[in-house]
Amino acid sequence: MAATRATRPPRSQKTIDEYLLSEQQLEDMYYHMLLARKLNERMLALNRQGRAPFVIAGAGQEAAQVGAAMALRIGTDYLAPYYRDLGMNLVFGMTAREAMLNLLAKRDDPNSHGRQMPSHWGNTARKVVTQSSVVTTQFLHAAGIGLAAKLRKDPIVVMACCGEGSTSRGDFHEALNFASIHRLPVIFFVQNNGYAITEKNEKEMAVEHVADRKRAYNMQGAVVDGMDAIAVYQTVRPAVDEARKGGGPHLIEAKCYRLWPHSSDDDDSRYRTKNELEEWSLKDPIKLFRERVESDGIFPRGDLDEIEARVEEEIREAAQWALMQPDPAPEDALGFVYKEL
Repeated sequence: MAATRATRPPRSQKTIDEYLLSEQQLEDMYYHMLLARKLNERMLALNRQGRAPFVIAGAGQEAAQVGAAMALRIGTDYLAPYYRDLGMNLVFGMTAREAMLNLLAKRDDPNSHGRQMPSHWGNTARKVVTQSSVVTTQFLHAAGIGLAAKLRKDPIVVMACCGEGSTSRGDFHEALNFASIHRLPVIFFVQNNGYAITEKNEKEMAVEHVADRKRAYNMQGAVVDGMDAIAVYQTVRPAVDEARKGGGPHLIEAKCYRLWPHSSDDDDSRYRTKNELEEWSLKDPIKLFRERVESDGIFPRGDLDEIEARVEEEIREAAQWALMQPDPAPEDALGFVYKEL
């Protein structure tokens, strides 16, 4: 049985200080990354059983998502996510039950009441901006929220997220240009997972890093190892603090890797080799995080095993519960679509 906090041996304060994260934050970081991964695994299983129509997962990108989201002020700041950002939504308060309601298009799905595809996130109360199926449109929305905040002198920050393939769209460049001109409090966070569906980076863009484009808009930016949640947090947090104080937008690129196919309908063996996938699997961000905090003496193995057991039970219960929930009624098809007069 894992030691309680009261009976654990003392941690190295020097190590904790180097992380720039508290022990509780590190525990939350592991919990949210693991919850995102295990949810995606259960979702894919439900898809293969014919119970869920479609899954588009963020396996391999959990460190980028959780590390970045934890740098924001939950309940104050806004999130404009993209379809893989399950981990970010979990940090912002979405539960495993709600994630399953979304997957199964149930009536009580808080994202769209079963009206959008899975992974189209949105929650007004949590300040998660509803997205469309057209990628990168959320960048324009984020810039608009940032402008409103500046006019109101509201000290919030907006984080807009996308994959690197989306940076080829005009919305991306328009949003960055506008945000830079008006010095808006927006963090443009790009999760570069190596592929725009089937196309590798060299076929997507002529620059080595998405973040190199910061120079065109005279904004600050950075490239970070997106497989390292702690490094992501340590990179994003100062940018968030600076943006909140009026320092303008930032373009941050997290280099990560998509460990799964593009979606449940994709055959990734057509465009990447088994050896490539095996090499990147050794850099699994959840595995690397666990090894690091164990070797640094932050958590004993038992504590992390306890978190894993809790996550497994949480997901098992959430899936069983969600499958029993009602579907939307056919006569309510136009609800939440048109304003009723």
